[in-house]
Amino acid sequence: MGLLQWEKRYSVGIEAVDHEHRELVDLINRLHEKATTQGSKVSVLGFFGDLYKAISAHFALEERFMREKGYDQLSQHKNDHERLLDEVRDIMEDYEVNDLFDEKLLAQRLDAWFSRHFESHDARLHRALGDH
Repeated sequence: MGLLQWEKRYSVGIEAVDHEHRELVDLINRLHEKATTQGSKVSVLGFFGDLYKAISAHFALEERFMREKGYDQLSQHKNDHERLLDEVRDIMEDYEVNDLFDEKLLAQRLDAWFSRHFESHDARLHRALGDH
């Protein structure tokens, strides 16, 4: 069983966006598997890097779309994106420096973010502006 499971509450109701979000959940679960099965430090850091790049790319596309459409909540949405990226970077740096992987902390942070961000910011964005 993976670290996170896709739940209906994460859905924004737009299949293409939900698909991309499911891919992020899958990448998080692959990172978790690698880190908890004694994967090499290099491979675990590689997965962290892949996760960070995938999340960053997803956020950049969302933010571009919000700017193009004049979305009134861009600043708040972008701030939430930056907060998650900071948290992922902090977890990655802790692992790199200390060889520590706190799966409970990662699960707690990501589940809280997915739940809150998907249900509030992403759902509102896609209701207001539609698919991108």
